[in-house]
Amino acid sequence: MSGIDCVRCGRNSAPLAERPVPGEVGREIVEKICPACWAEWQNAEVMVINELRLNFMDPKSIDILTQHMREFLLLDGKGPNLPPGIPTS
Repeated sequence: MSGIDCVRCGRNSAPLAERPVPGEVGREIVEKICPACWAEWQNAEVMVINELRLNFMDPKSIDILTQHMREFLLLDGKGPNLPPGIPTS
């Protein structure tokens, strides 16, 4: 099967149809993350936003969420560092 080898789950999968976020991070996600793992992040993302009470009027909140996303998806080669109670798979 052609496609991408997901860095999070290790499965070979078709890539996401389009960049889920703009810029270089979006390109990296399309190249390295399968649709199933992206869907898992979307569920965890809501919990991270609520748990950390992120306010997107503050630009630091975007940076915090992006870092949690990178960790959850293993884009930096490290394990996730999520608030307690947020599933990693």
